[in-house]
Amino acid sequence: MVLLENVLFVFVAGFTTALATGLGAIPFFFFDTISDRRNVLLWGVSSGIMISASVFGLVDEGLASGTPLDLAIGTGVGVLLVIVAHNFLIDADIDPHEYEKADFNKLVLILGVLTVHSFPEGIAVGVSFADLGLTDGVHIFGVSVPLLAVFMTIAISIHNVPEGTAISIPLTSMGVPKWKTVWWAVFSSIPQPIGAVIAFVFVRTARTFLAFGFGFAAGAMITLVLTEFVPEALNVGTDLPNGGKRELIGGIVLGILLMLPLALV
Repeated sequence: MVLLENVLFVFVAGFTTALATGLGAIPFFFFDTISDRRNVLLWGVSSGIMISASVFGLVDEGLASGTPLDLAIGTGVGVLLVIVAHNFLIDADIDPHEYEKADFNKLVLILGVLTVHSFPEGIAVGVSFADLGLTDGVHIFGVSVPLLAVFMTIAISIHNVPEGTAISIPLTSMGVPKWKTVWWAVFSSIPQPIGAVIAFVFVRTARTFLAFGFGFAAGAMITLVLTEFVPEALNVGTDLPNGGKRELIGGIVLGILLMLPLALV
């Protein structure tokens, strides 16, 4: 019963990060467009947050939970899985323009592509909850939640905002109703609560693999930053001075500063 309650708690945390993606569509209720400069800055902040959460949180916890070799193996597998999955689905990459006109088969394909992008983030959330209720932490609704889990949930939620914005831009240009852009943004992160629950149950029942799990999540998230977020930011900033690199670097630094408390606890 306790395990079921904990699983439900982790699912809610993962679903919260998915809902945060919908926040990226909210600005379009008030503005027709978002400037490329602000968009690049958002991607930079997101990248800085993800790198900091991986290094200061996941890697640090992994070293405390097992051997450096376990952590290194997990990191390598996380990197490899994201690269292989991305290359496997690269020809099936889905543009948000296709969301609205997709039939069932297309939606299944879309969900598969989104899983490659969102699932590792859900795993990071799930692994961070490994000590839920077992050690002293932040008490939320009567449950002792590890501080790392709080930081990771917040970090992934913040990261999801620019993803929601990126999805909403083409949908808005199509004239899709604003409330639907929120729905499609949230839909893009649906794999996260699923990944969170799977990862949590795995590391909770097989704690000898905890360091591997932390490494896997860190490797996957850093790879996503380098192969997805940074290239997306540079693509958006093509027409900006210096290709938007100044905004990207500034955003990364800001994201790292936002996550510094994680390195200090």
